[in-house]
Amino acid sequence: MRKIILTIAAVAVVSSCSIYRKYERPENVVPMDSLYRAELISPEEDAQAAEDSTSFGYMPWEEMFTDPHLQSLIRTALDNNTDLLSAALRVEQAQHRLRASKLAYTPTLTLGPNISYNYSYSNDQGASSWQYSLNPTVSWDIDLFGSLLNAKRGAQATLLQQEAYRQAVRSQLIATVANTYYSLLMLDEQVRISEENVALWAEQIRSMESMLKVGRVNENAVTQSRAQLYGLEASLADMKRQRQEAENALCSILGSVYTQIERGTIDEQTLPQDFSVGVPLELLSNRPDVYQAEMALASAYYSTNQARSAMYPQLTLSGSGGWTNTLGQAVNPGQLIVSAIAQLAKPIFYKGQLTANLRVAKAEEEIAKLTYKQTLLNAGEEVNNNLYALEIYDEMLQKHQSQLSDLQRTVETAESLYQRSTKMTYLEVLTARQSLLTAQLNVVSDKYNLLQTTVNLYRSLGGGRQ
Repeated sequence: MRKIILTIAAVAVVSSCSIYRKYERPENVVPMDSLYRAELISPEEDAQAAEDSTSFGYMPWEEMFTDPHLQSLIRTALDNNTDLLSAALRVEQAQHRLRASKLAYTPTLTLGPNISYNYSYSNDQGASSWQYSLNPTVSWDIDLFGSLLNAKRGAQATLLQQEAYRQAVRSQLIATVANTYYSLLMLDEQVRISEENVALWAEQIRSMESMLKVGRVNENAVTQSRAQLYGLEASLADMKRQRQEAENALCSILGSVYTQIERGTIDEQTLPQDFSVGVPLELLSNRPDVYQAEMALASAYYSTNQARSAMYPQLTLSGSGGWTNTLGQAVNPGQLIVSAIAQLAKPIFYKGQLTANLRVAKAEEEIAKLTYKQTLLNAGEEVNNNLYALEIYDEMLQKHQSQLSDLQRTVETAESLYQRSTKMTYLEVLTARQSLLTAQLNVVSDKYNLLQTTVNLYRSLGGGRQ
């Protein structure tokens, strides 16, 4: 028996070394240096990131978001969000599957208890007896060709994959809460500006109606101004609707029924401005969705090894014991039978099923590799888009703030000229106010876009991990 096992083991080493190999990350799936656009990262920043592994994506979310109201909302979401709780349960399932795969190395014990009743009749006399037996059987699969080994490694990869999925859900959840919160702050500020302008516009119309009576303005100017007021009031009502829906959406994300959200103002919000995004390798190691895709590839790799190992012989050691006893018989109260068998099963003809299974597993592995590659490409795209958007939104904010400053002076000048000159019409004053309102709303929108893009960059670099 020992010679048989040694012979099989030698054959395994020679002919099936790949079955025992651990998964290794494939090389050149995507050129690492191409994940970031070169012009988006300065050489100084790249060198600093290479020397210091600390990246924007590694910043704890408590340091990223300093608003106490937002921190409270994020903690509530992490405790109650149904998607995150479901992801945690998937991790628990994977842990149990891994535990089961480890137990496959242990022997299997089965019991076959049996009780029978016998009755015989002869010579006008009847005799009865009870008989019972207990037949324990032990079997142990010797994992010569790595079937159990690859099953265990595949279960480990699946566990890591589910853990990465939970981290991805957590990161996305934090970003979603933050973005929805900032959306509420933006709508609050836009509603406040619109309410002030509606009140100011209504007051100006009352003044114009008084001036109409003395001939300072014509009726056309009054009706046009009133029509613009109706448009402002309609826009204000729509902003309030959007704000209510954003508040409802945030409550749903928090896993609670509707409640009023306590919050600050958009001008109070501060987020990091100077940060290192890290080198592409840091992106690979920190993004949970990239790691999840890689662990899916590792799981497919071990499934291929399992399908390959099914084509090799399987060695099973088994032993059985039998104990029978017939009640009422004192001469032979028990018998004990023990046997031990080593069984070597070599698949010969399975109607092409083993070969087909191997080809299917290889195809699944190639699909997983392509998915991993696309995940890398998507990661680079997200980072590039967010980096470029940060520059553009910052530039837009500066331009709109300059525009706002000039329009404020324009309104002041128009009102002053209207008071001193008959050549300036009141419609010109109202037009200047309308342009000022648009500029004010644009500035608020730019501030929100900067906050949102910073949060998205934080998430796209794997921020928010536990």
